Amino acid sequence: MTTTPLRVAVVGAGPAGIYASDILARSGLDVSIDLIERLPAPFGLVRYGVAPDHPRIKQIIVALHKVLERGDIRLLADVDYGTDLTLDDLRQHYDAVIFATGAIRDAGLRVPGVDLVGSYGAADFVSWYDGHPDVPRTWPLEAREVAVIGAGNVALDVARILAKHPEDLLPTEVPPNVYEGLLASPVTDVHVFARRGPAQVKFSPLELRELGHVPDVDVIVYPEDFDFDEGSMAAIHSSNQTKQVVKTLTDWTLKEPEDLTASRRIHLHFLQRPVEVLGEDGHVVGLRTERTALNGDGNVTGTGRTADWPVQAVYRAVGYFGSPLPELPFDEVGGVIPNREGRVVDDGGDALPGLYTTGWIKRGPVGLIGHTKSDATETVAHLREDAEAGLLPPATERDPQAVTKLLDERGVDAIEWSGWQLLDAYERALGEVQGRERVKVVPREEMVDVSLGRRG
Repeated sequence: MTTTPLRVAVVGAGPAGIYASDILARSGLDVSIDLIERLPAPFGLVRYGVAPDHPRIKQIIVALHKVLERGDIRLLADVDYGTDLTLDDLRQHYDAVIFATGAIRDAGLRVPGVDLVGSYGAADFVSWYDGHPDVPRTWPLEAREVAVIGAGNVALDVARILAKHPEDLLPTEVPPNVYEGLLASPVTDVHVFARRGPAQVKFSPLELRELGHVPDVDVIVYPEDFDFDEGSMAAIHSSNQTKQVVKTLTDWTLKEPEDLTASRRIHLHFLQRPVEVLGEDGHVVGLRTERTALNGDGNVTGTGRTADWPVQAVYRAVGYFGSPLPELPFDEVGGVIPNREGRVVDDGGDALPGLYTTGWIKRGPVGLIGHTKSDATETVAHLREDAEAGLLPPATERDPQAVTKLLDERGVDAIEWSGWQLLDAYERALGEVQGRERVKVVPREEMVDVSLGRRG
């Protein structure tokens, strides 16, 4: 059993990292935890991956906020692993490290034309409209007709943000540059394409229903896209969520043409597989899809029948993908850190002592935010087992102030919890002037200056 406080670093202050820190803090171990985050603000995907018009989901921040405000977990934000601190640095100052860096890249879509001008990854667009400090302030919104490829909530988010009238976003924390960009958009029609049928989509019932309540935006579905095989019926009967999704979609097929009077439209197409992004002079001018057919088990095969859709932009919402971390093994196929139940393993499958992982970088970008709790519980349980068995390589520098001193010497101004509180208050004050909960600060330099008390 460890006789001195265990020193643990958690890299990544999104939900996965905060859940892991919280579970570790309450594990019964005598432990000192530093939560290291490369961005100037915590909360990761909840701050920078959830659409601004989903305040209910953003309420998760309230719970995460309560964890960090307790004071038993030290936040060190605006500190980049691999640049400001190396793996050797972490091993010197901590007995164990949990990597919870998530998955922020777009998964690939291998079809011709995917690299044309006007073809975008949904993850990049989400980062833009959520005011991520590391992406450009502007976005090319020039298309009247847009295709969104994907059958999950991110595809719905992208379609909704593109089609929604910008003034309806004003009550949210949408950044000013995003509002101005959307205001200039000429979009009239957004087409969402799913390669399987209505019973196989990954939309959540609530998100889908909300799509039908966007002011002056009609949702259009096509009866010929509705097909249900044995696998579909089994999914409907076994899942209440699937049943609700299918009911909502089916109800929309009953709309009469005279009911469709909105100035903007979101079209949901099923059983359509993208096969090529069409281009002219290097720019997107259309999307070619192949009609698919359900083959009995909920999967599909191509029919050879294609259709061309005139669109001037294509957004790929086919999933997220993890990024490799310096000095750590990485699975290029799965986009994860190779691990066994959260213990990081080398190419030979042997555990690397003191190194752990949790969240999407551990298991891939599947499941909802809440699923990261069970991930973290498993990882922390193994960390505790290893600590109690004396298997952790001991830190050579155990003073908690030593790591901040090292950062100071390197010219890195780590932002602690008190700094986030300054930024939080600043954003809320900006919002109060406009009758909004907050206005999100976008430029990194401004975030840092506010957090460090250089402006206010």
